[in-house]
Amino acid sequence: MAFELPDLPYAHDALASNGMSQETLEYHHDIHHKAYVDNGNKLIAGTEWEGKSLEEIVKGTYQAGAVAQNGIFNNASQHWNHTQFWEMMGPSNHDMPSELEAAIKESFGSVDKFKEEFGAAGAGQFGSGWCWLVKDADGGLKVTKTENGVNPLCFGQTALLGCDVWEHSYYIDFRNKRPAYLNNFMDNLVNWENVASRL
Repeated sequence: MAFELPDLPYAHDALASNGMSQETLEYHHDIHHKAYVDNGNKLIAGTEWEGKSLEEIVKGTYQAGAVAQNGIFNNASQHWNHTQFWEMMGPSNHDMPSELEAAIKESFGSVDKFKEEFGAAGAGQFGSGWCWLVKDADGGLKVTKTENGVNPLCFGQTALLGCDVWEHSYYIDFRNKRPAYLNNFMDNLVNWENVASRL
């Protein structure tokens, strides 16, 4: 069965007052994400990956250290990444649940220290990629960054929070000011209830 572009969990203009415009969501979700879904479906058709889950495809086609990932991985991983990204944001639930706050303090010392590390990872990712808050196999939390479409599934980690730092995710609203985009993401866009549910 072919993969489908999921609907946004909110209206296209729902995040505008939080710093992500309707135009950004129309381009990012309706055009960029849809292209990953459509291209991925074409590449998977007739292969061993047809009928597999998205997670199975991402893990099975990831090639550690590869200079250029294969097309199936690139499109499947970006479909997975963006599906999580939309759910990790919202127009509300911007207060961090106590359970998540306690876990972050245990791993980073403070929420502010975590936010500082997360922002530095995103700002320091050269070129296209993502920054993540992940839960490792040992249960500890850490901040990571990945290039292009690589994601925590590739390393056996659980993605709690991810931020897209490809230019198309912020250029309409923030131009070349990636750090400002990241700060706004953390302060005004993250649905911390969703992040906590991934613990």
